[in-house]
Amino acid sequence: MPGPDAARERDGLCDDALRAGPRAPTLCEGWAVRDLLVHLAVRDGRPDVLAGHALGRAVPALGAHAERVQGRWREEPFEALVQRVRSGPPAVSPARWRPVAAAVNSLEFFVHREDVRRAQEGWQPRPLRREESEGLWRSVRLVGRAAYRRSPVGVVLVTPRGPRAVVRGGAVSVAVRGEPQELLLHAFGRRSRALVEVDGGAEAVRAFEAAFPAG
Repeated sequence: MPGPDAARERDGLCDDALRAGPRAPTLCEGWAVRDLLVHLAVRDGRPDVLAGHALGRAVPALGAHAERVQGRWREEPFEALVQRVRSGPPAVSPARWRPVAAAVNSLEFFVHREDVRRAQEGWQPRPLRREESEGLWRSVRLVGRAAYRRSPVGVVLVTPRGPRAVVRGGAVSVAVRGEPQELLLHAFGRRSRALVEVDGGAEAVRAFEAAFPAG
């Protein structure tokens, strides 16, 4: 079942970024909207810059090159930076192919769009189409296994309409309840803005929330 459309989420993120402005906060610690867009532009089509991040300490020239590229993008007009992200990967990139974009960009742009939206005052959760929610539920069952693998207690994800998934086994468990998009954001660490409830025995809930604090 498909989740959020990668192209639609990309466009929505760009629209939300323009409304918020370059200096508006995001849920990514230390990043304003402009910083987040530079990250996405690099991810889209600059493997040289990604290599600079990964190997910069071992190969200082690569690190310096990465900083120069990002520095130029941070200084360009904000509307041009937004358009750079909106335009997507280069024409030769495999990510231009819809199935690849769905695999590598759907969750990335969904989560980062919420990073922009939910950092602003007065935000409200977005209504999603049924097929989008079902796609996110499928994704969160996979993401949750990695996200909660070190939980001191078992973790069961539960949606309001009944589907549930055990993503971490344990003799004692907690239930994390919410809409699929909220469960996904919690699993991705956006816990201060994820609309979920954690149920279970008092000690189990305390142990879980100490391991995965909201703030």
